[in-house]
Amino acid sequence: MTEQLEDIISEAGSHMKKAIGHLETELTKIRAGKANPVMLDGINVDYYGSPTPLSQIANVLVPDARTISIQPWEKNMLGPIEKAIIASNIGLNPQSDGTFIRLFLPPLTEERRKDLVKRVNGEGEHAKVAIRNIRRDQIESVRKLVKDGLSEDIAKDAEGRIQVVTDKHIVLIDQHCKDKEKDIMTV
Repeated sequence: MTEQLEDIISEAGSHMKKAIGHLETELTKIRAGKANPVMLDGINVDYYGSPTPLSQIANVLVPDARTISIQPWEKNMLGPIEKAIIASNIGLNPQSDGTFIRLFLPPLTEERRKDLVKRVNGEGEHAKVAIRNIRRDQIESVRKLVKDGLSEDIAKDAEGRIQVVTDKHIVLIDQHCKDKEKDIMTV
């Protein structure tokens, strides 16, 4: 029985780490006024009839803090890449010169920064909900073991350990959100 409890607790930790990883991915997509190629990760381009990630059909470079430069490997892909960027709704207008597409990031206004912080906090809240759902599922697993004959004391101890893991991950989420907020609000 205790081996099953250890499995439940370690499973809770691994699921929670995945939730933190997802949060980190989502936070990198929120721009903080600095150019970052990761901002374009979710963009798929129509490449001869099949949706293909932008990074697989072009070089994405960051020549300076406010510019992203995209150089397609095939010149005929300029148009589809521009369409995909516009359709992605990332708030940037592509400018093409025939060989490169450039995305210029405008400086963030105070109002836009506050909106981005709200979005960061929303992502943090989604991650916390995911963590709490994982906790609930794992505690239910422990309670099923109680019905199968596990002692109440051992079950309470396991629930406490799951709560400790949960608290640790909630603190991590808060720290990630605080760091991203600081990054966004720094002019």
